Amino acid sequence: MKIAGSTVLLTGANGGIGRAIAHALAARGADLIVSGRRAEALRSAMSGLSVRTVVADLAEAADVERLAEEAGNVDILIANGALPASGALLDYTPEQIDRSLTVNLRSQIMLCRLLAPAMSEAGRGHIVLVGSLSGKTASPAASLYNATKFGLRGFAHGFRQDLHGTGVGVSVVQPGFVRDAGMFAATGAAPPGKVRTVSPEQVATGTIRAIEHDRAEVDVAPAELRLGSSIAGLFPALAARVQRLALKDGALERIVAGQRHNR
Repeated sequence: MKIAGSTVLLTGANGGIGRAIAHALAARGADLIVSGRRAEALRSAMSGLSVRTVVADLAEAADVERLAEEAGNVDILIANGALPASGALLDYTPEQIDRSLTVNLRSQIMLCRLLAPAMSEAGRGHIVLVGSLSGKTASPAASLYNATKFGLRGFAHGFRQDLHGTGVGVSVVQPGFVRDAGMFAATGAAPPGKVRTVSPEQVATGTIRAIEHDRAEVDVAPAELRLGSSIAGLFPALAARVQRLALKDGALERIVAGQRHNR
């Protein structure tokens, strides 16, 4: 799909990955509507770009509906907003579980439900759901995050089939560990097992590729991590044993500690 001249709604725009995606879209001539939970952070992140902003909290169902209404008929939806949701499930309160499920999964599905009909009627459009390689392979201290990202991946592929023939594409973009910006980078921790990272700009490039070439799935990660996640998805018990051996450097604990305040 051609991005130039298209109206794009981007959620989670106040973070570093959202900022990189916004700049990549602007460079291709998109008409941008961006959303985030905090007005000041959103304005700061979008400094230098010509965008329309809508402040909305994806944890609130009414805000999600208002966001879709204020955005109006968009050509492209990029659902990038998410919470880390790391740590042992037994450490979460029921309210924190609900918030993670709502932000990371329900809000994305609802935005699709609210915005896709107009795209389908127009006969053109594209939806990108920004997931994670954690949606392909499970890992310790991430069961809730895995649940949301596995769910998002499954929804993306199923919804893509639902919309086949309408002119509307659906993609899931799945980054690995992202350096310099984003939920992982904010912890200041090294990647577990010393795996290599990718940049926010690489995630943005993967997102653009998904839209322009109607890719069902784009994994944004070093080759060894892409291969490892695919193998782990086929052999989960083996992957669990390998992870237990590799994750003994304390990096995982530091990531969880750094993300606890975002629950």
